[in-house]
Amino acid sequence: MLYPELFKTMEAVRWNMATSIPWSDFDGSKLTDEQARTIKMNAITEWAALPATEMFLRDNRGDSDFSAFMSVWFFEEQKHSLVLIEYLRRFRPDLMPTEEELHNVRFEFDPAPELETLMLHFCGEIRLNHWYRCAADWHTEPVIRAIYRTIAQDEARHAGAYLQYMRRALKDRGEATSLSARHAFAKIGVLMASAGRSAQAMHPTNLHVSKAAFPNDTVQSRMPEPGWLERWLDTQIRFDSGWEGRVAGRILHILSGLLDADFTSVKDLNRYRKEAMAKLFGPGELAAT
Repeated sequence: MLYPELFKTMEAVRWNMATSIPWSDFDGSKLTDEQARTIKMNAITEWAALPATEMFLRDNRGDSDFSAFMSVWFFEEQKHSLVLIEYLRRFRPDLMPTEEELHNVRFEFDPAPELETLMLHFCGEIRLNHWYRCAADWHTEPVIRAIYRTIAQDEARHAGAYLQYMRRALKDRGEATSLSARHAFAKIGVLMASAGRSAQAMHPTNLHVSKAAFPNDTVQSRMPEPGWLERWLDTQIRFDSGWEGRVAGRILHILSGLLDADFTSVKDLNRYRKEAMAKLFGPGELAAT
């Protein structure tokens, strides 16, 4: 099992909201209304770990190891929401999310393939790590800069934990699972490493997850300001092509080691995806893509 060691590792580096955040360094002259509103939106977005955890537990009922790890992931992700809310409570109480706003992002996700969901959230953690690092650079108030850097480090550790479960799928679950995993990881990797070509922010909270709820079937569509994420990325923190390139490069680098291949571009990964699809479903699938 991976969970016991992951628990010990994350427990050893876990930060304390009361003592690890430099609350006394707050400088109100360096916090704008615009910046404060984006903190509220991120606090609500992080609350969506609740429905994501419910999805993971439902779809991984046969995997007690991974389900147990969700106790760590869920705790730390909800803590991200809580520390952002605490920041607002202390310094901008007028912008604290209401319970209704938080509850509005809790809805049931449709069942999805386990391996694809695992890879999607692995990439999502990498992307969040970079988003929050970029946000820390954009903000001018020292306490929120420290908070974003702190939770960015958590997101990187979460990606590392998901990566361990991805390795397990490739090496410990038999040939059939390994082949399915290679295809799933390459398929989602192509999607998430190609985000620079799309106007849509590629993150699990911005993807369609409930056909019955369409068009309100993404976490972002249920936010108080549904268009805030693209505005935050494009015109506020300015998550530009340079940052996006770092995300894609990180995904390709990790997949190169994971899949024993050399992916210097998304084209390389897409070629690998097609080959994995042909092995999994037959040569006819390769000709059709």
